[in-house]
Amino acid sequence: MKTNLKDYTIQELAEITTGFGEPKFRAKQIFEWLYRGVRSFDEMTNLPKAFRERLNEKFSVSRVKIAKKFVSSIDETRRYLLQLDDDNYIESVLMKYHHGYTICVSTQVGCAMGCAFCASTRGGKVRNLTAGEIIDQVMTVGEDLGDRISNIVLMGMGEPLDNFDNVMRFLENVNSPHGLSVGQRHITLSTCGLADRIYELADRQLQITLSVSLHAPNDEKRSDIMPVNRRYNIEKLMAACRYYIEKTNRRISFEYTLISGVNDTETEARELLKLISPMLCHVNLIPVNRVRETGFSASGAAAVERFRGILEKGGISATVRREMGADISAACGQLRAAAENLA
Repeated sequence: MKTNLKDYTIQELAEITTGFGEPKFRAKQIFEWLYRGVRSFDEMTNLPKAFRERLNEKFSVSRVKIAKKFVSSIDETRRYLLQLDDDNYIESVLMKYHHGYTICVSTQVGCAMGCAFCASTRGGKVRNLTAGEIIDQVMTVGEDLGDRISNIVLMGMGEPLDNFDNVMRFLENVNSPHGLSVGQRHITLSTCGLADRIYELADRQLQITLSVSLHAPNDEKRSDIMPVNRRYNIEKLMAACRYYIEKTNRRISFEYTLISGVNDTETEARELLKLISPMLCHVNLIPVNRVRETGFSASGAAAVERFRGILEKGGISATVRREMGADISAACGQLRAAAENLA
C-alpha cells in the first residue's frame, strides 16, 4: 500500500521533496494542500505536473470514511464509526460545548491494556494508527460538521502512549500553523499510566493537558481492574506524574471511573485524597459506562456526590463528567465491536 503523506511532519516532507530533486519549499506547499482537504495530487496545482505524478507513484492522500453516524437529539453529540483503508474500524465522538466543538479521537485499532470496564479492549489490539489516520478523524468529522473543531481529546480507542511516535507526529502536525493550527492547550492526551512514556512526554515540555486514568487509590484494587498497574504500580505512576508537573508546570487531570460496589466508597475517596493531595491536579469523576459484558454498573448520584465532597473538602478540585449523547450511547469501542462481530 502507498504511504499516506499526512503521516509525515513538514520536516519529513522536506526530506522527501529534496529526495525527488525538488526544493525544500515544496514541502510547505504539499503540507498546506493536505490540510486544506485535497483528495488527490491533481488538486495541488502549484506543484509541477511531473512532480505530482512521481508523488502519486509512491504516496497517497488517504482519508478515513464514515461508515455510520449517530446524532443525539438531546445535545447534538455525534458518534462516528470510521472505516480505514485496510477495512478496520475505529470510533470518534464529537461533542458540542459553549466554547465550541471538541472531538474525541482514537489512536489504535482496539487496545492491549485490558481495563476491565472498557469496551475498546475487547478483541485486543489490532494495530497502531498512523499520524495521518489520527488527524484524518479531525478532518473528516470537521468536514461532515461543516464547522471548525477547536478542541481535541485523545481518549478514544487505544492507549496513546502505546503509540508514542505516531501520536507525537500527530501533535506536531495538528498544531502546525500550516496545518489545522489547533493550539496545544486545546489538546488533552489520556493515558492509563505508562509511566516510562510519561517521563518521555514530560521531557518534550508540551503545553497539552495530560489526563491519567487512575480509577482506584491502591494497588490491589487498581491491579484488579487495570492490568497495567502490575507493570507500573501506583508508586511508580505517581512519581512519573510528579515529574511531569515539575517539568511542564502543567496541572494533571486524574480520571476516576466510579463503579458501584467496586471503588466508590468514602474510604476510597479519602485514600485517593491522601494519594494526590500534594499535587497540582484536578479529578474528573466518571460514572462508569454500562457495558454488557463487564457486569459493572455506575455509582448512584448520592455516592458520587459523597465521593466528590470528600475530595473538595480536602482541597482537591473535582467535577463529575456530564454524560454526552445518552440516547446514542455506547461506551467507546462498542460500535466497532458490533461492526466487526467482536461483541
